[in-house]
Amino acid sequence: MQSAELKQFVIDKVEDLKARDIAVLEVSEQSNITDYMVVCSGTSKTHVKAIAENVVLEAKRANLHIHGVEGRDSSEWVLVDLGDVIVHVMQDQTREFYQLEKLWSEKPE
Repeated sequence: MQSAELKQFVIDKVEDLKARDIAVLEVSEQSNITDYMVVCSGTSKTHVKAIAENVVLEAKRANLHIHGVEGRDSSEWVLVDLGDVIVHVMQDQTREFYQLEKLWSEKPE
């Protein structure tokens, strides 16, 4: 699956579980480890975990390689690494604190 197709696959899967405020960051110019980051919010720890687990389950069903999953225990921020796309599912307060969209959209001087 090409990175653009994988990005759309991830968006579809987080939308299936009503993830909020989905942002797609194209970071291929800034990172050599991934092409896209998909950042979205869940309404609670349970919702965050469910969104991330849905991505993992559907990726396995599609025979995609999952490089890793981090943060399942606390479920404040769960990261799913699919290689060309990294998914960040966060609670609102965690997302506000880390501001990944701002961090990755700033151009180095």
